[in-house]
Amino acid sequence: MSVEPVADKEMSLIEHLSELRDRLLRCITSIFVAFLPFGYFANEVFTFVSEPFRRLFPDGEAMMIATDPTSPVFTPFKLAFVAGTLCAMPYILYQAWSFIAPGMYRHEKRFALPLLVSSVTLFYVGVAFAYYLVCPVIFAFIASTTPEGVKMMPDIMRYLDFVLAMVFAFGFAFEIPVATVLLVWAGITTPQSLVEKRPYIIVGCFVVGMVLTPPDVLSQTLLAVPMWMLFEAGVIASRLVVEKRKPAEAAA
Repeated sequence: MSVEPVADKEMSLIEHLSELRDRLLRCITSIFVAFLPFGYFANEVFTFVSEPFRRLFPDGEAMMIATDPTSPVFTPFKLAFVAGTLCAMPYILYQAWSFIAPGMYRHEKRFALPLLVSSVTLFYVGVAFAYYLVCPVIFAFIASTTPEGVKMMPDIMRYLDFVLAMVFAFGFAFEIPVATVLLVWAGITTPQSLVEKRPYIIVGCFVVGMVLTPPDVLSQTLLAVPMWMLFEAGVIASRLVVEKRKPAEAAA
């Protein structure tokens, strides 16, 4: 197996910094370009994000309030910026990959590129899982436990912060298989060691669910159980990585 990096020529420090600057500018530009359509339809985007709450009140009784005079303006634009950044994320990661790839070995490239694609896909799956499945369940549970005489009228900024916290928590939680494979590939741990630590990891999943979600058992479980299942998927994937690495190491 060749151990030479695939770069054609060695670049100077100034050339590296210049390339880094260019790629950072491209990333910022991509976020701005992705933000434009979301910014133009900012109110419609917020209406879409508020759907899990509004669908609980089919008769149009759902109402949110704005306790800050600037919230009706800045809250939708904050959401538009986050949405634009999420849409530009594949291009941003591509720029990061293009910057570091020339210094990687060929076998590292063959491993890192599928891992990069998997991490992006899993993050979006986690975001969709939180929005379409978890948020409606949580809001329905909160509405069912609201005391009589109390009407749910959340502040739009607090509602957005809550939803963003949930989708990002699930988005990053769905990266567990990628993190598990990376730890095994880097030699920090082994699949067998992870299996032996399974009870502690399960407890850790519920602790993370308790910290990142509202203080109710339902939402904590909705995050902890998928994290546990994703850990098991990561163990299986890491075993496949170890099995594929053995022939490569024997041939080297």
